[in-house]
Amino acid sequence: MSFDLPLFLCALGLAFMLESSLYVLFPESMRRILLHMAGAPAGSLRFGGLCGLGLGTLVIWIGRGLG
Repeated sequence: MSFDLPLFLCALGLAFMLESSLYVLFPESMRRILLHMAGAPAGSLRFGGLCGLGLGTLVIWIGRGLG
């Protein structure tokens, strides 16, 4: 298995674009969400992060299975 740098950079760029689009489209909502998250306990943030990692892994696994 070799490392595909162009594919990695495309995926990284897509991740930046998707995340940034939320700030462009909904700046006030993102501000409220971030302020809410600042007061959340570390365990809740960690759980949300783990759920995101799991979902991302599942999407990659499904995508790799289709190709």
